[in-house]
Amino acid sequence: MSAADRSEAAGAERTVGQLFASATADLSALVHDEIALARAEIMKDVKRGAFGGIAGAIAAVIALASIPMFSFAAAYGIHSTGLGLVWCFLITGGAFVLIAALAGLLASRFFKKVSAPERTIASSKATMDMLKGAKPHPADATKALTR
Repeated sequence: MSAADRSEAAGAERTVGQLFASATADLSALVHDEIALARAEIMKDVKRGAFGGIAGAIAAVIALASIPMFSFAAAYGIHSTGLGLVWCFLITGGAFVLIAALAGLLASRFFKKVSAPERTIASSKATMDMLKGAKPHPADATKALTR
């Protein structure tokens, strides 16, 4: 067993190359974890946005479909003096507006839940603060001479 192997086995200091390789691997793992966290948070918000967009599209289609209903109801209402067919068109148009209003509320609920990836931002800021505060330690002159 060489002297280097014995010093490592005894828990002595690692070489600069080993420390650099370890720090590089740790930093790489940290960056990969940050990216995975950001991807997970963004995917959640994208799904919420998609559901909100679908609900908004449904509300828009139903609202547009109610325009002809109210138009026919108004035309028949002016033309006739009785309550028969006119009230049927008004009830149908009112139901469409009610459905559109409910779909619009659902869409706004989904859009309100969309937010920035707060955990990723906080974690990234903490990492940057930690890296800014890290200072390289120069090798001790006495240890360098004894090697």
